[in-house]
Amino acid sequence: MDARVVGVDVGSVSLGRFAWAAVDAPLPALVGQGTDPEAAVRALTAALVSGRPAALALEAPMSVPVPDADRADAWQALGRARGGEGNRPWSAGAGAGVLATGLAQAAWMLARLALLAPGTAVTTQPDRWAAAHGPRLLLAEALVSGTGKPVPSAAGPHAADAEAAARALAERLQASSAPESDVRCAPHRPFNLLASAAMWAGLDLGRDELHLDVLVVRARPVPLGPDASRG
Repeated sequence: MDARVVGVDVGSVSLGRFAWAAVDAPLPALVGQGTDPEAAVRALTAALVSGRPAALALEAPMSVPVPDADRADAWQALGRARGGEGNRPWSAGAGAGVLATGLAQAAWMLARLALLAPGTAVTTQPDRWAAAHGPRLLLAEALVSGTGKPVPSAAGPHAADAEAAARALAERLQASSAPESDVRCAPHRPFNLLASAAMWAGLDLGRDELHLDVLVVRARPVPLGPDASRG
């Protein structure tokens, strides 16, 4: 897989808590990083306009489960965690906060991309992205928490999280053209927020994706060398 993968650590831009990192698969080699959404978009468009596929992973809940409306009491399941989230559900305080921030940032970045790379087809489905003549930009979600939290780099913890998100998605896509998601909305219907943001931005995306799960990749622990520490 020859692709540019950009990971985003969602956070307040005014407080300097937003970061992005780009890796080029299959190595995956770090080719750029920064602290503003415009530069993240340009890292993606640089690959797209050169004819290469690209992928974007945001570290924020990008799908939420919605119970079927054919039962009058189904509302009792509203706000429950997605399968695989464990003790960090999307609807808890931290998750809900980053969801709102991430949705606004995703919408702006995708609208900007639509201007810089007009006509770009996007998808949240890895099999469609991997198909011949399929959409060239994949949108996904990254989970960077717990044991998957990286050792802070010289560029700071937000930069480290963004790089971990990019590498996690690159490695998952390299391993399979139809990777399994670490988090799913089942048994409820997914409300795909990335698909909503892409459609709002005017990008070419299948409407059925509004009701399909987003690929969620969880960053894995990085083994430390004998002289390394987590300090």
